[in-house]
Amino acid sequence: MSFAPDFRHIQDVAANRRPARLPLYEHLISTETMERVLNTRFAAALAGDAADRRHFFAEFCRFFVHTGYDTVSFEVCVTEVLPDSGAIMGGRPGPIQSRSDCERYPWDELPDRFWQAAQPRLEALAASLPPGMKAVGGIGNGVFEISEDLVGFEHLCYLEHDDPELFADLYRRIGDLLVKLWDRLLAQHLEVFAVCRFGDDLGFKTATLLSPGSLRQHVFPQYRRIIDRVHAAGRRFLWHSCGNIAEVMADALAAGIDAKHSNEDIIAPFDSWIERYGDRIGLLGGVDVDLLCQLPAEEVYRRVLDMAQRYRRTARGFALGSGNSIPAYVPVDGYLAMVEAGRRLRADERP
Repeated sequence: MSFAPDFRHIQDVAANRRPARLPLYEHLISTETMERVLNTRFAAALAGDAADRRHFFAEFCRFFVHTGYDTVSFEVCVTEVLPDSGAIMGGRPGPIQSRSDCERYPWDELPDRFWQAAQPRLEALAASLPPGMKAVGGIGNGVFEISEDLVGFEHLCYLEHDDPELFADLYRRIGDLLVKLWDRLLAQHLEVFAVCRFGDDLGFKTATLLSPGSLRQHVFPQYRRIIDRVHAAGRRFLWHSCGNIAEVMADALAAGIDAKHSNEDIIAPFDSWIERYGDRIGLLGGVDVDLLCQLPAEEVYRRVLDMAQRYRRTARGFALGSGNSIPAYVPVDGYLAMVEAGRRLRADERP
């Protein structure tokens, strides 16, 4: 099937308008999955020279067109460039455990470190986007995830109790860093992005990782600083957050999010997201990753087609995709069955 991408459909979703055709969306698709679908190897080229990067992004964009997306999903993560990073993965403390650690940390060097990694990639992506296609993304990692990497989650909880002043200062410094990064991205790379986003996983199955009060005091004010800049630049903001974040959704809405991604049926079925928030924000996803992993492709196709038809009727701004992402362990057949169900619905809606 020939396909011409049109990023305006995702912009409609982010603005909570019904798009003329159903868009597909994923927060992340592993390059291993992309290689399997395209039957070619290209992932390692991202770490190479300028010619290698051009090859990477040519194949990267080709995948999204081939599978029927109107946008690519791309961001450069802040945690990638943090000195002594890795605590976000658990098992060890991060580099900041005390006031002296925080003062010694090379905060002033971080923007340059980030742009040394990000600028070549964003330039190569811009040169590779086909007509009608833009990106959804920007500066990867949100405020809380960066604090997890700098301190470690368990140690972050201790820090809040033992040194609340340092805890507060840490979030202000993270906010200052992100504002600098977003200001430059919006000034230099705005035309690459149809919608801006970051991912910041605030919850787990039953609750938020920090108390709702702590998130309201320290995290959401920094969100507001970033989202205000995105809006001033003429773009909508998509928030990805996993976990049970019901107690702070009002705070996310007050911070200015335009759309939300990530859902897990065991926390809340997607129908309930539409019922609660569908009149206020765009909603993306809808298909639990467990469904893609556990069911045969034929059943995935039938289930997703039924869900997509229902969500398309009941939600105003809706894009179909997994409720989280497509890591390498998701069966390719299950993933492609979901994509084909979305494309079938598009075909059925044609006049």
